[in-house]
Amino acid sequence: MRLSKTRKLAGGATVGLILGGLLGLSGLAGCAANEEQPAGGGTGNSAGSAGAGLTGELNGAGASSQSAAQEAWRGGFAAIEAGVNVNYDPVGSGDGRTQFTAGGLGFVGTDAPFKADEAKGGHGSCAADSPLVEVPVYISPIAVAFNLDGVTELNLAPNVIAHIFTGGITNWNDPAIKADNPDVDLPDLPISPVHRSDKSGTTGNFTDYLTATAPEAWTAGETEEWPESGGEGAEKTQGMVQALTAGKGSIGYVDAGQAQDLSWASIKVGDQWVKPSAEGAAKAVAESELESGRGEGDVVYSLNRTTEAAGAYPLILVSYLAACEKYSDPKTAELVSAYLKYVVSEEGQKAAAENAGSAPLTSEADLTAKVNAAVARIGS
Repeated sequence: MRLSKTRKLAGGATVGLILGGLLGLSGLAGCAANEEQPAGGGTGNSAGSAGAGLTGELNGAGASSQSAAQEAWRGGFAAIEAGVNVNYDPVGSGDGRTQFTAGGLGFVGTDAPFKADEAKGGHGSCAADSPLVEVPVYISPIAVAFNLDGVTELNLAPNVIAHIFTGGITNWNDPAIKADNPDVDLPDLPISPVHRSDKSGTTGNFTDYLTATAPEAWTAGETEEWPESGGEGAEKTQGMVQALTAGKGSIGYVDAGQAQDLSWASIKVGDQWVKPSAEGAAKAVAESELESGRGEGDVVYSLNRTTEAAGAYPLILVSYLAACEKYSDPKTAELVSAYLKYVVSEEGQKAAAENAGSAPLTSEADLTAKVNAAVARIGS
């Protein structure tokens, strides 16, 4: 199933209302925009220090799935604060968190949040004993993407996906695949599974999904480092897309927002087959809850991977930005605070949706206040 960015953000009224529940948006645009155009013109919940005449350089790194969103955010923020240069290195969630903990980054993007104990302190980028501020910035369906001549749509149940990636199913015309795809002409062709070779939040979300939905077939548990032997490894989101595009008979897992030219499988949710979509991802988050036991500035979801709600697509990632609550350098605190306020503002969220094709975050009634209150804690 190929979905364009426009198609993914279809249902504008529904999408706008859902995202509006998080960040005060009303009327989220549903079409793609040029990634090089800066965002602007937003009203309502705007960046708190917009136009404050800030200067300096701010460095961030992390999730490669955030690449397009970060381009949009950086461009939009530059239109407001021309004196600030924001850098973002899409090294992957794992490497980004490592760099942040080692020191030298103002913020980190991650598709897998810091553990609750890690968020309490001990990061070199922060003032001593400072806890983290961690907030969700967008969600995205993870597509089970494949490259199979003559086949553009497939149904793949969780246990079948697990067996494919553990080597239990090795050919595209395997009876287990044929049983759920009786009308598809499946070729007699070896399956070439592709996984992330770097430590990855997308891998963490994918393996978490398999752990919850196919525990008998997937026994390695949730992990950000690929645990199985065999298959092809590819670095970062871009490497996954390239490997899948080039490899006939290949299959992999990738942020749907960056895999739009590949075919996507429908996954089984309860007794229905569900395709990756913004609406399905939003419904899955609506079935989830915020983690308990976190600090006031640490807003993290506990995702419900086993929901059977109609239309829900639970193979998703929730992507976060993490920063320090307190910085030793007041200048860094000022820049991080301004940037994150822009990211979670109306115009920042609209820029990400238009430029990155990200799915909307759904919310409980007070999530808007939680996110804004968390970002407001950043200081020195």
